[in-house]
Amino acid sequence: MYIPKINIMQDRERIVAFMQRFSFATIITSNDNVPVATHLPFLVKEEDGQLFLYSHFAKQNNQWKDISNHKILVVFNEPHAYISPSLYEKEQNVPTWNYLAVHAYGTGEVITEPDAVKELMEATIDNYETAFRAQWARLSEKYINGLMAGVTGFRIKVTELLAKEKLSQNKTIHEQQNIIASLSSSPDTAAQVTAEYMQQHLDQNP
Repeated sequence: MYIPKINIMQDRERIVAFMQRFSFATIITSNDNVPVATHLPFLVKEEDGQLFLYSHFAKQNNQWKDISNHKILVVFNEPHAYISPSLYEKEQNVPTWNYLAVHAYGTGEVITEPDAVKELMEATIDNYETAFRAQWARLSEKYINGLMAGVTGFRIKVTELLAKEKLSQNKTIHEQQNIIASLSSSPDTAAQVTAEYMQQHLDQNP
């Protein structure tokens, strides 16, 4: 990912928090030099100072066969917003797009042990809807075993993180404030969240 120096995100804690917040990501592998992508929810976990990504494929999705012993890319890329040149101080400007994105590279391993797969599924429930745990506990063992048989769990050990925040850092403070005000009042929730990140950046870099 091309990242101008002004747009580099370097705060690891902030990067991980972003990945955890926008955890529905795109995993990209290669098979016979053909890129393959799947959109999945991820668990983003720090374990003894190492970052891991956990998820699962439907077993019928053959991409799981490309996980072990291959370099993998997972892309986290929300939010984003169109930026109108009407928000700038000078007329000689053009539209652009503000966004945040993290590219996580790593190596993967398939999780096949049934108890480990079940543990992964329950951790996913806890992450996204803890209240579902009560219903999960009432499901029959036969039903749960059938679910487990239909998925393939995996984890990725992250070896490199590239993180970008394109938030109008090259514009004046007044222009950035104009953009924040405009995006904050937009009915588009992605624009509102982009404004939130812009304000955070301004607060941290006065």
